[in-house]
Amino acid sequence: MPGPAPKNPSTRQRRNQSATRAMLPAETSPRLRAPALPAEREWKALTKRWWRDVWASPMATEYVRADEHGLFRLAVLIDMFWAAPSTKLAAEIRLQQQAFGLTPLDRSRLEWSIEHAEQARDRGDRQRRSRTIVVSDNADDDPRKILE
Repeated sequence: MPGPAPKNPSTRQRRNQSATRAMLPAETSPRLRAPALPAEREWKALTKRWWRDVWASPMATEYVRADEHGLFRLAVLIDMFWAAPSTKLAAEIRLQQQAFGLTPLDRSRLEWSIEHAEQARDRGDRQRRSRTIVVSDNADDDPRKILE
């Protein structure tokens, strides 16, 4: 005796589909360089270094202009932390930086991965090998003759 009839797909609870997935249009004027930290504040050297590192990172290509405001707020928190370190500030920084993929765990959660040098080299090698090489019809010009 067979089991019960299968459920109608429309009544299933889990479909493992993202209900919020969307492809947004690209910015009309992409950023050509990192924004400067606001001049209204005297920034700590470690904060400036963090800011440069963030904008030089591979994650920076994912940020749009609207993200800059959150990164400015995070820079203020980091600057406050370097002025007077506290666990409360460290916790808030950790919470705020999650949205920007600034730690390995955050990048994993966002499903971002950074291509390592070996992977990039292997990808380049595969692309070079996949290109068609035109060999002369003349058998005397065959470079493989050297191997004989």
